[in-house]
Amino acid sequence: QVQLMESGGGSVPTGGSLQLSCSISVSELTFRAGYWGWFRQGPGSEREGVAAIDSRGGRTVADAVKGRFTISKDNANKFLYLQMDALRPEDTAVYYCVVGRAPITSQQALGLMTERRSHNFWGRGTQVTVSS
Repeated sequence: QVQLMESGGGSVPTGGSLQLSCSISVSELTFRAGYWGWFRQGPGSEREGVAAIDSRGGRTVADAVKGRFTISKDNANKFLYLQMDALRPEDTAVYYCVVGRAPITSQQALGLMTERRSHNFWGRGTQVTVSS
């Protein structure tokens, strides 16, 4: 099994920055991650993929956050990060960390990660609020 725990959320004014972190704990010895990512869900909105990294190191960020958000992870695959700069009120959402088994590209993961399946694992989320 895979357990994920997000941290780093909070309240910031427009233009502010936050760095989200996700600790990744894997108890299944044969587990191999295919991708890592972040998605968000704003009030009254559907889940939206934000950024993803695939097992080959490919990275994709959503158009809505391109140039403002950066995804990264440590080499040991124990931590995933999301650096968020130039935050806007529309970025207000609960942000979730995801790890998936499927060996897909980061572009594919951006869409697939928001579907709850047996092949992906979600954290409980961390709230980000951006005030105008």
